Amino acid sequence: MPGGIGILGGTFNPIHLGHLRAAEEVREAEALDEVRFVPAAIPPHKAPAGVASAAHRLRMVELAVAGVPEFRVSTIELAREGASYSVDTLRAMRAELGDGTRLVFIVGWDAFREFHTWKEHTVVFGLCDVVVVTRPPFPDRLTLDEIPIAARTAFCYLESSGSYRHESGHVLTLQRITALDISAASIRTRVANRRSVRFLVPPAVEEYIARHGLYREGDSAR
Repeated sequence: MPGGIGILGGTFNPIHLGHLRAAEEVREAEALDEVRFVPAAIPPHKAPAGVASAAHRLRMVELAVAGVPEFRVSTIELAREGASYSVDTLRAMRAELGDGTRLVFIVGWDAFREFHTWKEHTVVFGLCDVVVVTRPPFPDRLTLDEIPIAARTAFCYLESSGSYRHESGHVLTLQRITALDISAASIRTRVANRRSVRFLVPPAVEEYIARHGLYREGDSAR
């Protein structure tokens, strides 16, 4: 079913061109109407040390997607108390949009390999389609072994597309994206070492980081 809304959550500490390109390639491949970037308030799988404040991270995402009609920012996790669990976000999105709107949850390959540790991970597959994005070296395909054990019996393999259909009707797909060897951690390291991050983040984000002194060695995350 074409159309729908993509959901790309993350700490975005900071958002960078790799995030943006992945969102664009999934939007195009899945014929999505829009992609919503969802900054986490309290990332449950990351230590708080070195994480910029939610206000800073939100503003950087807003600057990064400004002027892109198909990209939007959602504050749904920032407005919710406690840790930012994807299943809670997807439930809220489903309640807001109704059953008639296609939802596509975008998750990185490394994160998906740890999906079994996520809160109510088996429920996620019943709420939306899931697209796993991966960079080179690409796996040949998504195998049953990569699907969390607790959810495997709920899927059947679709040989024609190389994807998996969940008993709910939602689909799990592997999306190979352009190789951009960019990570938020490497950007923070470069900033701390007073090295350029030009062309790794959007210009407005680069300027914001510099103006607010984010990620400098010896400074707090603010």
